[in-house]
Amino acid sequence: MKLLSVNVGLPQNVSYQKKTTTTGIFKTPVEGKIMLRALNLEGDGQADLDNHGGIDKAVYLYSYDNYPYWQAILGQNTLPLGQFGENFTVEGLLDAHVHIGDTFQVGEAVIQVTQPRIPCYKLGIRLEKPNFPKQFLDSGKTGFYAKVLQEGWVEKGNKIERMILDSQQITVYQAFRLLYFESHNIEGIKQVLEIEALSDSWRKSFEKKLKSQP
Repeated sequence: MKLLSVNVGLPQNVSYQKKTTTTGIFKTPVEGKIMLRALNLEGDGQADLDNHGGIDKAVYLYSYDNYPYWQAILGQNTLPLGQFGENFTVEGLLDAHVHIGDTFQVGEAVIQVTQPRIPCYKLGIRLEKPNFPKQFLDSGKTGFYAKVLQEGWVEKGNKIERMILDSQQITVYQAFRLLYFESHNIEGIKQVLEIEALSDSWRKSFEKKLKSQP
């Protein structure tokens, strides 16, 4: 497993549907060592702090292994790294193989997986395709957020090592499916709620699903 690219970007104003909106979705690769702090990478920022960033979503990871799929879907031979707004473009960390609560060493930093990524309309702005967020969600290839357990320097080329495998072993993909497509799976939801590292927002969503069950 490897860190292929570190991508950052500060919020900027863009025109969308005859209005001006502010977004941090435009991430571009940077060279050299970058400090990963508790809330984000140096030089990075989020516009909508109610739905992006924070302790539980300090860094967003997306696997380059998914890029060929999107190149085919979008009809493009290549896509720039950071295309999906990810901070870390990685190799070998697919949603079906990474668990909520898993802990990884990346360079000098240590991160812990907290939740799948759910795209908002701003991903459609980035791709210049308003319907792309739904397409992205339906694919199940969402990537995931992580919190920072240990701040440290990171840079492209760093090896990524799994330090701790979460005991519940609920993958990012399984958690995504449980919330959006398998909310009838009460036992699965209960198991997810046993994961200490689960983000507060996803915990509340699962608790709401559980309470709504007959």
